[in-house]
Amino acid sequence: MSYNQLKNLVEIDSPSGFTHKAAKYVSEVLSAYGRVPKFTNKGAVKCALGENPRLSIAAHIDTLGAVVSHIKSDGSLEISKVGGLSLNGFEGGYCRIYTLENQIYTGTLLLNNPAAHVNKELNSKQRKLENMHIRLDELTTSAAETRALGIEVGDFICFDTNYQELPSGYIKSRFMDNKASCYVLFEVARRLRGKNLPVELFFSNYEEVGHGGTCGYASSTEELLVLDMGVVGEHHTGKETTCSICAKDGAGPYDYEMRKTLIQLAKKHDIPYCVDVYKYYSSDGSAAMRAGNDFRVALIGPGVSASHGVERTHKHGIEATIELCLKYIEDKFA
Repeated sequence: MSYNQLKNLVEIDSPSGFTHKAAKYVSEVLSAYGRVPKFTNKGAVKCALGENPRLSIAAHIDTLGAVVSHIKSDGSLEISKVGGLSLNGFEGGYCRIYTLENQIYTGTLLLNNPAAHVNKELNSKQRKLENMHIRLDELTTSAAETRALGIEVGDFICFDTNYQELPSGYIKSRFMDNKASCYVLFEVARRLRGKNLPVELFFSNYEEVGHGGTCGYASSTEELLVLDMGVVGEHHTGKETTCSICAKDGAGPYDYEMRKTLIQLAKKHDIPYCVDVYKYYSSDGSAAMRAGNDFRVALIGPGVSASHGVERTHKHGIEATIELCLKYIEDKFA
C-alpha cells in the first residue's frame, strides 16, 4: 500500500485558517476515485458516497501553526500561536511566512538571545511567546525593512514537517495529528470506489481551534465517527501500532453503543485496538456535541507519539484504523 498521498498532504502547509491548498488536494484525490466532493461555506470538504448519508466519518486537515503578531525593531517577528503549538517542541523549527501577496519567506523559531556563548540562561529560560521570535532569512535589521518585503501582522507561519517513512513501518513527521487520519479516509474512499452507500466523508478545517466539527454535515446524519490521533503516553493504553478507541475525553464520554460495536468488530476481525480515556483532549466530535447536533458520536484513530511535537505513528496503526472503519460501514449497511 502506497503512502504517497499521506506524504503529499503532509507537505501542504495548512494551519487552521490557511487550509485552502490542502482542501483542494483532498478534493482532487476524491474526484480521482469517481466521487463528487463539495466545499462547505467554511471551506471544509464533504463527499457523499451515496444518497442521504446516515453515517459521517470525519478527520481534520488543519494543523498547528502561527501568525505574525508584531514586527520587532530589529526586523524579526513575534508570533501568536494557532492551536496548541508547543514552543518547546517547535523551537528551532524551520518555517515559511506567507504574505497576502503570495510571497513566501523562510525563517526559524528561536529563543530571544539564542547564542549559547552569550546567554548563560539559554537552557533554563522559560519558553514563552514573549521570549521567542522568528529569525528571518532575509537582509533585514529593522521593522521598516521587514515591511518592505511585504510581511505584515496576520501573515501565516507554517512549520517544516520533516516527513520520513521508515523501513520499520514508522512514519515520523509533524502533523500526523491529523493527516494520518485524513489518509485513512482516502483509503476508505479508494476501497469503496464505485459503491453506493449512505456514508459521507468529511474533512474539517478548524479542529485545532475548536470549531471545525460544529457544522456542515449532511442533514440526514445519524452517526458521526470521528478519526483523530490516539494518545500515546503515561497512564494511557494507546500504541502507535494499534487503533485507539476513545471512551471519554475532556469533553465527556462518547456514544456507548457505537463504542461497544467498534470494540466487538475489532475483536471479531482481529484488528489491533485499545480503549482509552484522554484527559487533556478534545476533537471534532467534542465540538459537534457541544454545538447541539442530534447524532451519536464516536472517536477512533491511529496512535500518535509525542503529540503536538515531533510526532510519530506506525503503518500498523493506520491500517488498523482503515480496517475498523470499513468493518463498521459493512456492519451497518451490509
